[in-house]
Amino acid sequence: MKNKNLTLIILFIISISGYSQDFEKEFDLLLSKEYPTSGPGATALVGVNGKVIYQKAFGKANLELSVDMTVNSVLEIGSITKQFTAVSILMLVDQGKLKLDDEITKYIKDYPTEGHKITIHHLLSHTSGIGSFTALDEWYDNRKKEYTKEEFIDLFKKSPMLYAPGEKYHYSNTGYFLLSAVIEKISNKTYAEFIETYIFKPLEMRNTYYENRSRIILNRASGYDNIKDRTDGDFNESETVNGEMISYSHFNGAGGILSTVNDLFLWNRAIRNNKLISEESKRKAFTNHQLINGNNTNYGYGWVIEEINSTSSLEHNGGTFGFRSNSIYLPKDDVFVVVLSNRTYSNPDYVSTKMAAIAINKPYKEIHNSTPNIESELLQKIVGTYEFDDGSIRIISQENNELYSQRPNGNKIKIYSIETNRFYFLNSFSNLTFNLNKNKQPSVMYENRIYKSKGVKVK
Repeated sequence: MKNKNLTLIILFIISISGYSQDFEKEFDLLLSKEYPTSGPGATALVGVNGKVIYQKAFGKANLELSVDMTVNSVLEIGSITKQFTAVSILMLVDQGKLKLDDEITKYIKDYPTEGHKITIHHLLSHTSGIGSFTALDEWYDNRKKEYTKEEFIDLFKKSPMLYAPGEKYHYSNTGYFLLSAVIEKISNKTYAEFIETYIFKPLEMRNTYYENRSRIILNRASGYDNIKDRTDGDFNESETVNGEMISYSHFNGAGGILSTVNDLFLWNRAIRNNKLISEESKRKAFTNHQLINGNNTNYGYGWVIEEINSTSSLEHNGGTFGFRSNSIYLPKDDVFVVVLSNRTYSNPDYVSTKMAAIAINKPYKEIHNSTPNIESELLQKIVGTYEFDDGSIRIISQENNELYSQRPNGNKIKIYSIETNRFYFLNSFSNLTFNLNKNKQPSVMYENRIYKSKGVKVK
């Protein structure tokens, strides 16, 4: 029996080794192209069946000191923090200290709900109808100011609700800030104390921290931004600046954690193996929750519900002033991929998704850039502003026979033609398809893997 077990272990090690060697060159090519040696960099890890098969670092952790990025570099993970907040809430649910259908006014007494019942579930699933404070001019103008929890809630609580709870999905940093306040109310600990005590320490995540600008953190990478709007994502030294220092008192529960790829792998294994929450709570976190009308939100509790070439995936990305991140888990294949970058205008989402597709032997086909081939009538008609089913706005403009897509107050992003009426975003899985109806009025369909939304021209 011992010999049989030994043989199985040896065969497993050989299979993992072969797995790693097969994909290493492809992973290296993807990452080195996005993160050149001389620019801000990234760390990446791929795990399969609980074993790390790939981990490497690219580029610089600090440009001014010319410090190379390493796999031990500590970077801001942005909104991947929401997974930790969701699990913290579910831990309290498992302990019987709150219920998912509790109203938020049970814990935040004077929060205005406009007569609606807003529950913990609504906050977790981004269906509360509460907007995101990051969309407020008042927040942006005061983004460096330190607030107490009560002061910050006062900043956004008077903003009108966007819709009734459960009617629509709208990604809300405010919702997760409020969840952190619930955690603090129940546990009598700060949010940082709670996650450090009940998550980081038990899981031995020794290089994971809640953001603190004054704290000395070994191997902390510096964040970098760009002084110009970029549509290609390429590194340009003359345009690169230090990432802006903002106050993280605003991001309790919504962002603010710093970590390493190895610690996030420990996090993935802990969730998979139910070390922190029950199987039932994990199921709820990974459920594609629905709106009142039965439509899917493509969001669980802290995880985005996606697909990679028809294989179900659980994901979340993050973005702060100087950092970008993305993590992906494919439960069926037990594959975990994470990429952390210290460059705002990089694209770890695209890179990590392609890496995950390669890891499950379902690689994406390459799309080659082409000059727009647009019928003149269609070109004249499609330029304008579109409102989509999900309430988002997208502006389509033309410059020198090239088309650009832009969100309000966002960067102009060049789009490339695949077909006469179909365009894609560089280093992305998103595309736009334009059509004219019988009255020659344009509409557009936005697609991104499993997500679709139709837009109509409003001006």
